[in-house]
Amino acid sequence: MLRSRAVAATLLAVLLVPLATACAGSSGPAGAGGPAVTLAASDHLGGAPVYIAQERKLWSAEGIDVAVTTQPTGRDALNAVLGGQAQLGVVGDLPAVTAVLGGRELRIVADLSRFSDWRLLTRTDRGITGFAALKGRKVGVPQGTNVEYALSRMLASARLTATDVTVVNLAPNQVTSALARGDIDAGVTFPSFYDAARTALGERYAELAFTGYTARTLLIAGPSAKDETTVAVLRTLLRAQRELGNDPAGARRAVVAQSKGALQAGYVDAYQPRYTYGATLSAELVAQLTEEAAWAKAAQNLPGAADRAALLRHLHSEPLKAVDRPAATVR
Repeated sequence: MLRSRAVAATLLAVLLVPLATACAGSSGPAGAGGPAVTLAASDHLGGAPVYIAQERKLWSAEGIDVAVTTQPTGRDALNAVLGGQAQLGVVGDLPAVTAVLGGRELRIVADLSRFSDWRLLTRTDRGITGFAALKGRKVGVPQGTNVEYALSRMLASARLTATDVTVVNLAPNQVTSALARGDIDAGVTFPSFYDAARTALGERYAELAFTGYTARTLLIAGPSAKDETTVAVLRTLLRAQRELGNDPAGARRAVVAQSKGALQAGYVDAYQPRYTYGATLSAELVAQLTEEAAWAKAAQNLPGAADRAALLRHLHSEPLKAVDRPAATVR
């Protein structure tokens, strides 16, 4: 009897391990009582309304129970949706485009925010005073993210391509240390790491500003996402965006609190005002995605069609029309 109880206790402990693991890294309102949905986001200001909705417990007002899992990048959030760990995701435009070209099943529900204040990070002792000077240099970048496309636009502005440089694939938080060690000559990463680069390099820090690429943060839905729940999530995010506009300082505090130390107050105060928020589906979005698809197909040898019609098949405007019909202007 004692032996069988011990075996049962061990079995129960084993069964509880995956449950505890699944709960780790997620945060959502307990006991909302409505439909449950998992939303994969990342530590970037493009998805700030998600943080605000979490901090101010806005989900329950729409009768939904949302668990938000925070991923290192939008690419990881996309993989969570494609892998079935989340029904909805907040991702960058390039990861969404590459998934479409790869034949993956996803629906682009809304363009949540836009940002175009980029920096090429470098060192004063490398003598890179213009993008043309990148030819033959080592450039660090987190490949597969919007940042890689930002680099491609920087190079294109000087009539260069990725074949003219040595691209080093680094995690977003590795670009600063690689620059400090001298392993790379320049790097492009997420704006949340700009201040760390300034601190690490000190007087050796140099940067080139670039506004020739507008990064878009998209809300995407996986195959298991239901329109009813997606509509409720969108409505909540629009409410969070309104609160951001009505109380910018309070909204920034909410973002910092929900990021659990991933985003610093100084960075959020400086950069959140540089984002333009508001859920839309526009012709401008489709034009940009089509341009990115052509680049991704050539650069990454992806198999899918990169034309406008192919991308339009992955736009799902019904949830946005249910929330804000005039915002869905794409034809």
